[in-house]
Amino acid sequence: MKFAFIGQDIPTLLPTLLTDLLFAGKEAADVWVEESNPAMQDVLDRYGKAIILRSKLPATITVSAERSQVLQGADCVLYAGDVQPASRFAMDRGALAGTDEKDPGLTEQARVNGGIGGLMHTLRAGEAVLNLCEAMQEHCPEALVINLGQPVARTTDLFLHQGFRCFALGRNPMRGANGVDSLCKKMSRKPDTVHAETAGLPGFAFLTELRDKATGKDLLPQMKERAEKEELGRLSRRWLDWYGALPVGDVTDHAEFLPAQPDYIPEEEPVFGETVEQRKERILHMNTIGTYGASSQDGAMAQVVLLSKAPPIRPMKLALALLRKEDLDMEAVTRRNDGELPQLPGYAIIESRLTLKAGEVVPHQWLLPGALAEVCGEIAETNALAAQAAAGDRSALRECVELDPALAGLDRLYCQDLIDKMIELHRDVLPRL
Repeated sequence: MKFAFIGQDIPTLLPTLLTDLLFAGKEAADVWVEESNPAMQDVLDRYGKAIILRSKLPATITVSAERSQVLQGADCVLYAGDVQPASRFAMDRGALAGTDEKDPGLTEQARVNGGIGGLMHTLRAGEAVLNLCEAMQEHCPEALVINLGQPVARTTDLFLHQGFRCFALGRNPMRGANGVDSLCKKMSRKPDTVHAETAGLPGFAFLTELRDKATGKDLLPQMKERAEKEELGRLSRRWLDWYGALPVGDVTDHAEFLPAQPDYIPEEEPVFGETVEQRKERILHMNTIGTYGASSQDGAMAQVVLLSKAPPIRPMKLALALLRKEDLDMEAVTRRNDGELPQLPGYAIIESRLTLKAGEVVPHQWLLPGALAEVCGEIAETNALAAQAAAGDRSALRECVELDPALAGLDRLYCQDLIDKMIELHRDVLPRL
């Protein structure tokens, strides 16, 4: 079984990818990693070989700058790329800024995943995804895609429209600020004592069920009561009032897909990928393992540190279940709707628990409150149009601007004119438009 790992976030994810593949999955896979930097090639190669040696499986790892070699005959392509560096985001923010305090412009639209900023992010990310798809169509046309590329709903749509079977994982609503684990702490409960279900869209997920595993007691009314008292923050209270459902995950993600909020200002300098300090630390630990081996005391400690700092997503668990046609139950998986949320169009890219039986999807058909289903439908349509625009469809771009709920209350013609100018600003990376 051959896996192709592509994208600038792969080095950060490699410790968990190899651990889940070799130790949890017991899969003696042929792993290929795309990496253009010669120094980093050496780091990843020595690290990967040390981990494989520790596993005692006849697996292999090859790190190469040649995409055609990395992709050739791959059974699964794991894409973990995001082409939006801080410099591109700063260009967007500058273009959206006004002239003075009395003319702030549209800086609140300088967002990562929604609104005007999210659209520009999508256009740039789409170019990278489409280039990858063209190479995959030549070298591994039947490959399964596991997508971690942001904005995840829109990049997933692009892979699907290019004919690939694609599942994705975004920021897990079970973890972090206002994640299910945080909600459990507010109730003085351990997360493993609670059964939670979330459903919605990537970055726009809501809690549909919260029960005590032992007794079956419904805990959702208790959490809604806390939200109504603003114990979960003003935004959570607002979304609950508007949609009759409790947002889960970082609620600032939800705000990105909605009109400007008076008490929410997007970050001026969001972090994309690792910081310089994090990268140096990761390389240090990888070099330790590559030099002394994963079985040495220093190597074992370095691996523990690497795993502790890795994101909580488990893409290899998902990939192996799909490829081996195994049973799986995994929370917060992004994919095409196909009836999972029956109030939304079948083409919508949704996020909810994924259940597989012998590798085939078993639909749950979660029902959302009417107001929530309505706004999810609007955002899903915007996501689909943004993905079409990234493929070079100017009419889809115009329609996306017309329909995007994040632009409610703004002059849509002005927004369109501004976006056209921003496209010219980024012309060097947007040849399709």
